[in-house]
Amino acid sequence: MEIIKTEIEGLLIVKPKVFKDKRGFFLEPYSRRAFSENGIANQFVQDNHSLSVEKGVLRGLHFQKPPYAQAKLLRVFHGSIYDVAVDLRKESPTYGKWRGFILTNENFKLLYIPIGFAHGFCTLEENTEVFYKCDNFYMPEYEGSIRWNDPLINIDWPVNEPIISERDSNASFFKDFTSPF
Repeated sequence: MEIIKTEIEGLLIVKPKVFKDKRGFFLEPYSRRAFSENGIANQFVQDNHSLSVEKGVLRGLHFQKPPYAQAKLLRVFHGSIYDVAVDLRKESPTYGKWRGFILTNENFKLLYIPIGFAHGFCTLEENTEVFYKCDNFYMPEYEGSIRWNDPLINIDWPVNEPIISERDSNASFFKDFTSPF
């Protein structure tokens, strides 16, 4: 397993070793020991699995506030996504900055998002399935969201007119946001 640092502290790409042959493949996407040896000590307590039927579905930018903030470990089981994390840690030198990654069922990459980030993704293919682990339980009264197309954050999404939920279309703007992190 290879852990790759990004330009934003704590945001990591995980490349598992993939063993392929004519039968298919085998990989170990998560090992508590390997993660711990690389400074990722989270105890994951909840798994989530989403299916987006259409290409261009955009989910996010979501986060949970303390004391129910969540770190996440994401993997695409089928299809592909453009995955985005926005740094919401007010003391961070990259506060308000974002980074995007292409995750697919063929590149096997995982994205580790620590506590203090908003997260969202846009599907690049139909019938895309995303699986992710969380280190805290979902608590609706502690959820927050920031507008996917916020002009201050200025994410370069791969779609101009995404398919979004009503909740995401009514999310807060970054200028009105007060970081709980």
